[in-house]
Amino acid sequence: MSDLIGSTARMVGGLKASRGLVSSSSRLVPEEVPIAFSYAGSTHAVMMATPDDLEDFAVGFSLAEGIIEGAEDVVAIDALEAGDGIDVQVTLREMTAEALTARRRRMAGPVGCGLCGIESIEQASRAVRPVPASPLCVTAQNIACAMSQLNVAQDLNRQTRAVHAAGFFMPTEGLVAVREDVGRHNALDKLVGAVLLGGWNPAQGAVVVTSRLSVEMVQKTAALGAPMLIAISAPTALAIRTAAQAGITLVGIARDEDFEIFTRPDRVAEGVPLHV
Repeated sequence: MSDLIGSTARMVGGLKASRGLVSSSSRLVPEEVPIAFSYAGSTHAVMMATPDDLEDFAVGFSLAEGIIEGAEDVVAIDALEAGDGIDVQVTLREMTAEALTARRRRMAGPVGCGLCGIESIEQASRAVRPVPASPLCVTAQNIACAMSQLNVAQDLNRQTRAVHAAGFFMPTEGLVAVREDVGRHNALDKLVGAVLLGGWNPAQGAVVVTSRLSVEMVQKTAALGAPMLIAISAPTALAIRTAAQAGITLVGIARDEDFEIFTRPDRVAEGVPLHV
């Protein structure tokens, strides 16, 4: 195995101050490296991320960015070390590759505004497609179970206390997939890829995350087609508006069986008043 690819953490030394005393210490810390996503030999974006689950990451990122419509659009994924980072080379089927080339041609020239794969303010605030109709309905106990199972499944965070996690919860099966990363967006991209490649139906489960609910988290959940997003923290106002537009049930501040529902409360059998 290479030095970077698949490496999630390393031990470092330091000093520890406690009650006025200083002593030597060691701690496991997560890896964070530049990861480039390249299509047809051209780099599309560079992310700072934990260098594991790269196939999931590539598929999830490509879907969230609108580069692909499904995992079937990806022909091959090759991760290669490139200096201090990793170049993830994604080979697309011919029609998808041609569409990406045309998209790049249209976007040539504008100054980027700093968001991944985004070249204009209009793209940053783009409308999301409504998620497909779903029979999903959860209880307060399901939400508490999802958060509890996600907490237990965070192996890397338990070692380092420095990464985020995203999971996919199905009421009939529990937490079926979990991905971790130093970046909350990256963790969700990896989860999206894992769900697609794992063959689970996004419409039958909920995305569960350990971070706050920013609009990008809602956009990625909508791209996956999951009808519910649950988080330990609160959403932003734009995230709430976007979730309502997409038809996503947004559940925040989920601690045990206490939580708040901000959009589409009809999918929660036992809930609290809608916050608007």
